[in-house]
Amino acid sequence: MIERYSRAVMRDLWSEQHRYDRWLEVEILAVQAWERLGKIPEGVSSRLRNATVSPERVEYWEAQYHHDVLAFLSAVGESVDPEDAKYIHYGLTSTDVVDTALSSLLNEALVIIHQDLVALRKAVRHIALTHKMTPIMGRTHGMHAEPTSFGLKALLWWLELGRNMERLEAASRRMRVMKISGAVGNYANIPTAVEQHVGDALGLEPAPLSTQVLQRDRHAEVVMVLALIGTTLDKMATEIRHLQRSEVGEVEEPFAVGQRGSSAMPHKRNPVKAEQISGLARILRGYVVPALEDVPLWHERDISHSSAERVMLPDVTILTDYLLTQMHRIIDGLVVNPERMLHNIHLSGGLVFSQKVLLALVEQGMTREAAYKLVQGHAMAALKDPSQTFRFRLEQDSEVAQRLPGGALSQLFDIGPYLAAVDEIYDRIGIESEEA
Repeated sequence: MIERYSRAVMRDLWSEQHRYDRWLEVEILAVQAWERLGKIPEGVSSRLRNATVSPERVEYWEAQYHHDVLAFLSAVGESVDPEDAKYIHYGLTSTDVVDTALSSLLNEALVIIHQDLVALRKAVRHIALTHKMTPIMGRTHGMHAEPTSFGLKALLWWLELGRNMERLEAASRRMRVMKISGAVGNYANIPTAVEQHVGDALGLEPAPLSTQVLQRDRHAEVVMVLALIGTTLDKMATEIRHLQRSEVGEVEEPFAVGQRGSSAMPHKRNPVKAEQISGLARILRGYVVPALEDVPLWHERDISHSSAERVMLPDVTILTDYLLTQMHRIIDGLVVNPERMLHNIHLSGGLVFSQKVLLALVEQGMTREAAYKLVQGHAMAALKDPSQTFRFRLEQDSEVAQRLPGGALSQLFDIGPYLAAVDEIYDRIGIESEEA
């Protein structure tokens, strides 16, 4: 992933140096396990702790071998006594090291992403609680429908982020595995005790069964969950972008002092951060297909998955981390305009209260068909000629006046009933009782 869309903490995690250092850690732990079994002289693993590995030297040897792990072993061997070097990779196959180290690195990345999710969800919770009773125009098909609460929008995001946390925790648990089981996964040249020792040291569980590789449904699940997280962020960003439109003006992503929105138009304040999230979420979703196609491999293993993963797994974790932190900044600095929300509710001259009028007329004895026809007629006329509002037209209708006399009609244009169940919804979900 390019530096523009990555944070240093994730770039460093996926750096070549960090990857080779983790490979070396796996190798040394395996030597340590062999020592405890009495198969390797004591002291070798301790001396190997002084080993180093340089990406430049790995690259040098790989140009000759065309094999990255053999190149790595030669590069490490240059930094230690040859007598000790001969025990590195004892009984192992390449993917014992590569897949175990990959699981370790991937789980480190998922821990960071989980922390990001927790922080964003906390910020969204604040919006949901602050604007619990802030009325906003509810829209279906992009059109005015009925009033609702802006807090409910944020509460919806909070719930979805919570489901993504559950999915991430489940996928992380299934990804917290490793394998040191040999060339075809049957421990022909290495005992299970070596695998267990390495797994314990790295905080990973030996897979119940592997071939030469860990099965890629685990990795695919992680990618799909991260793509779904990105899609939730895209959903949030899309809503913010719509609500920021000039004609709407109900919310606005933060606009920094000195920020400029357009090279040509000085007045512009564009939702560029939200647009960036929507765009990059497409990249995340695009990795789902190669992740799934990495699952079927030939027999005990082929290498078709490896090249895709070298690009895909760093990219999806780096991007997810970046998008979560970007959305956190947007939510933390979100400008909310309750006055504009209220203005937009009344923009149509009361049209959005049409269902209340319909139901009231039915309660007063009209058939639903007749009531619908009457209310729709006045609504369509008001849309055609806004000089006489929907409410005004109803007030002039003798049949409506007969069935809804006095203040009965005016009560139907009150926003209060549209927020009447908000407390119950919040209580049912339990967001207010959760720890801040």
